[in-house]
Formats: sequence, structure tokens, C-alpha cells
Amino acid sequence: MKISIIIPTFNNLNYLKLFLNSIKKNSFYTEHEIILHINDGSDGTLEYAKNNKIRFSFSPKNIGLCSSMNKAYSLTTTNYILYAHDDMYFCKNWDYFLISEINSQKNNLFYLSGTNVSTRHGLINFDCGNNIEDFDEKKFEKFCLEDDTPDLQSSHWAPHIIHKELWDKIGGFSEEFNPGDGSDPDFCMKLWNANTRVFKAISKFKVYHFNSKTTRNSKVILNNGTKTFLFKYGFNPRFFRKHYLRGNISIIPYLGTLTNPIKDLNFYFELIKCKLKIFFYKMI
Repeated sequence: MKISIIIPTFNNLNYLKLFLNSIKKNSFYTEHEIILHINDGSDGTLEYAKNNKIRFSFSPKNIGLCSSMNKAYSLTTTNYILYAHDDMYFCKNWDYFLISEINSQKNNLFYLSGTNVSTRHGLINFDCGNNIEDFDEKKFEKFCLEDDTPDLQSSHWAPHIIHKELWDKIGGFSEEFNPGDGSDPDFCMKLWNANTRVFKAISKFKVYHFNSKTTRNSKVILNNGTKTFLFKYGFNPRFFRKHYLRGNISIIPYLGTLTNPIKDLNFYFELIKCKLKIFFYKMI
């Protein structure tokens, strides 16, 4: 099984090289296709992609994550679309674990993600280095071998994979969320509306994440994704995670195929709070 790995990147060449090296070194299978969307690329990324014969789409300025994903998607040739950040490092045999899970699914209505490991803000917090200079690859590999965390209830964490048919059905990423804040929960909400009910994080498919180096180290001004999501759906991403995906920003063991939200008192109380927030935004 071949996977298209899409990586939007914005002048982050050193981390991108580390990520691509992890794909080359740690993939069980070898036929996956790498597709970049290069924003700007003046740090040498453009020349690097050309010299290494990596497929890419390009924009001379940063067009945002959502537009980057959609442009790169047009170059894909496989049935499985995986989105990843350029500041990640994939574990050994990541694709073996992921493809085994895909093969166990009854149909193509699934959203599968890796398990994000980081010094902070990960599904699992474990320190293997805060940047590329002090990244302890062997420590991460040892942790991946020894960790017994179960599969988790996924809550719009990258990297994530869906089938091409599902991508086409929902129209990819919503570009009103550029440069990217809120785009992942919106993506999952569109999947939910397309009858996807399997949202699962594969524990053995671990990725080390350096906490969005691109947005932290550049002049990217983030959008108010929470507000955009709120106006689009009538509730905020937190409400969606809790009542629809049954996930959170912490470890929750996988719950199986999801059902519709339980509309109890707490559901309506929190929904009313979201509606009041919309009213507040309209008044200011």
C-alpha cells in the first residue's frame, strides 16, 4: 500500500531534512510518495527539493496551511493522504503500524492519526529534546519500543490520514481557516458530517514533534480559528472535541466507532454558552 505524505513547509529546511530522513530511515515499506508545498523557500528549500527530485507545489509567499495542503493534494497519485508537519520525526516502522490499522477497517470512513510525543503539549509528554540540536533519537526509539500506551481516541492531531474518496467528498481543507488555526477541528467536523465515526490515534505510530517551529520562529500571524469555527458550526472546537469526538488534549483510550452526541443537560448548557459567545461577537 502506497501513501501520499503531504508536508506544507515555510523556510524550515533543517527540520524538514530531519523529518524526511526519518521517513527514509524508518519506513517499513519504501514506495510512499513525498509531496511538499513550499511557501517562499528562500532558505534553500526550493533548491533542496529540486536537487533531490522531491515533488512539490510552490507559492512565492506564505499562503497558509489550508491552501498549501489543497495545492499539494493536486499532485497526489495514491488513495491514502497523510498530512504531517515539517518539524516532526516519525518512529521506526510507522507505516507498518498505520497500514495494519487501515487494513482492519471495514470501509474508507476513518480518520487515523499518529500519537504525538513532545516535551509539552503532546498527547504524550516525554522529553527527547527541545530542538534539532539536542534531539535524542536513540532515547525516542527506546521510548517507542517500551511504551505501552493503548490506542487513543483521536482529537484532530497531526499526522493524520484519510482516504482520497473522503478527501474529495469534503473538499480538503477549508481555506477560510488560513493560515491554519482551527483548520484541523474543521477538517474533522466535515468528516463527521460525511458520516465518519472512526477517529483513532494509533499508539505504535509515534511521532516526535518540535512544537510548530515554523509558526514560533517566524512572523506568521495566526487567525482566530476558534471564532471562525464558532460562526461556521454554532459551537467552538472544544465543544466539538468533547461532545462529538469524545477526545481531548489528554490521553483517552480508544472508544470504538462513535455515536451521535449525548444531548444531556451538560450538552445544552455548554451549547448555550457557545451561542452567547456568538451573540457577544456580533455585538462588538
